[in-house]
Amino acid sequence: MKDNSSLKISNLASFAKLERFLESRRDPSSKESELNFEEFEVRVDRLSHELESEIKALELSRYDVEEISISINGELLRKCLEKEPKRYMTASGPITVERSLYRPQGGGKSICPLELRAGIVGGVYTPVLARQMTYMMGNMTSVETSKLFEEMNIEGPSSSSCDRLPKMVSERWEEYRREWEDALREQETVPAEATLLAASLDGVMVADKDGQREAKLKREEAMKKNLSKQYSGPAGYKEVGCGTVTLYGEKQEGDEEIPRLETVRYGRAPEYKKKTLTEQLDAEVGSILSARPDLVLVAIADGAEENWRYFDRSTYKDAVKITDFGHACEHLRAGVVALAGKKSIAGRAEYEKLKVILKEQDDGAEEVIKQLTSMERKLKGKKNKKRRELLHAELLYFENQKDRMRYAEYQRRGLPIGSGVIEASCKTLATQRMKRSGMSWRDGKQPILTIRSLQQSDRWERAWKLISNSYRDDVMSVQAHGHLQELTPVRLAS
Repeated sequence: MKDNSSLKISNLASFAKLERFLESRRDPSSKESELNFEEFEVRVDRLSHELESEIKALELSRYDVEEISISINGELLRKCLEKEPKRYMTASGPITVERSLYRPQGGGKSICPLELRAGIVGGVYTPVLARQMTYMMGNMTSVETSKLFEEMNIEGPSSSSCDRLPKMVSERWEEYRREWEDALREQETVPAEATLLAASLDGVMVADKDGQREAKLKREEAMKKNLSKQYSGPAGYKEVGCGTVTLYGEKQEGDEEIPRLETVRYGRAPEYKKKTLTEQLDAEVGSILSARPDLVLVAIADGAEENWRYFDRSTYKDAVKITDFGHACEHLRAGVVALAGKKSIAGRAEYEKLKVILKEQDDGAEEVIKQLTSMERKLKGKKNKKRRELLHAELLYFENQKDRMRYAEYQRRGLPIGSGVIEASCKTLATQRMKRSGMSWRDGKQPILTIRSLQQSDRWERAWKLISNSYRDDVMSVQAHGHLQELTPVRLAS
């Protein structure tokens, strides 16, 4: 292994270049002396990044291996004859390093020990740059991420590289997802002041390229059949699933809201019956309850049938199940509008009255059903058929949900009656990042959802350590008689 430990930073070409610039800055006859402070700052940034990059190149070269034979995970490899230079991307700019390649004894693709020992991500990105790019991509587009590096005066990755890296990292995360999510939970504790655990499930429609193609084919098929009514409806959208698990403290007298302590958020790309998402929620809830079985468990969601099919699982057999009050009010308003119309003052007053009854009376849901039934009887005759059907649909909603609408009781018990946490999560996990003007997605949905879920669950730093460590591997030197010895990098001298 090459030992450059005698090298000093003061001998580096980039250091000398920075020194010359600073000296010329003091010379009144030089062009550098005419720079304003902003121009000076830009030049210093760029020269400093060059120095950083040269130091990183020297340090990275010390992870190279010179041994004839090595062992990686028990596999013997022999050194190829020639070293090859390779360009790597760092957080200060690109660097080029000569590195040895090794080939398995049985043949196959060459392996670069330097990259395994240093934890190079995707064979190109140093760990810090990979983390920065991945984090940025959770919040910005690939073009915006690439432009940000330019703004920081760094010769950074292209927009296509910014697009590829999160997908690469996401593949690694999915490979170890269950193991790593368990590891994250093991590092967390349940706050002593927690009294309530609430799980919620919802979704948001996101433009999908495959869905758009399918919709286009359906439209074309309809036109070929000369159907009088062309294919219609929201075309090219698929549902991104969102789930939350929230810990609450005890509501104190005089407080308007229950104190929210912590929330873990999950987002999943469209999948059959939200299979992975519900598995994640099961594991999260189970982990918390195993540590604190005394917590009151609440399942809260809108009235979608698939949500309540999930909450009927054994995980929630002892849970208090609550239909979100906000969604209930939307259905109540729709029922009143079907009778009185959108602009009716009397209709608005009736809605406000029934809303209070639904929330405050012990038999609120039953009273609302009674009033909606009375309204339905008033809509007689053919001319009212459509309005009667609309009102009847809302009546059925309340009849199906009434056992989960005991809002007065829930409030006395200090339980949440609104799913604001999951609604906000749908917005922050998916809508804000994935529903910008003109956006349409294919395989890039899950990488972004994974990154944002970890960021918004306060798990990003610990999660990245798991990801980064997975790109590092030990390389053993094969000594005489087959003995193995772990290789350690030579450090840069001060």
